[in-house]
Amino acid sequence: MMKQVGMLLFAIAAAVAAWWWFTEEMPRRQHARQVAAEMAAVQAQRANALYRWRDDAGTLQVTQDPPKGRKFERISRTPKEGMQVHGDRP
Repeated sequence: MMKQVGMLLFAIAAAVAAWWWFTEEMPRRQHARQVAAEMAAVQAQRANALYRWRDDAGTLQVTQDPPKGRKFERISRTPKEGMQVHGDRP
């Protein structure tokens, strides 16, 4: 009888642990993985980006970091297939 009570308590504890795992831990881990994936995508996009802008003298600048307090255009380092690049663009 005592062995059966012990097994019942163990089964209840295992059920509670499984319930906690699937309702608390798994969604938290899934959210953490999703956030990490989004951050990796942002970093990959920034690593592939260049920034085109004009300085005070009107000279075209292309830099790896966006300028502070200026309008800029984000451009990809890897051109799309079939894209033609012209240097006369303003």
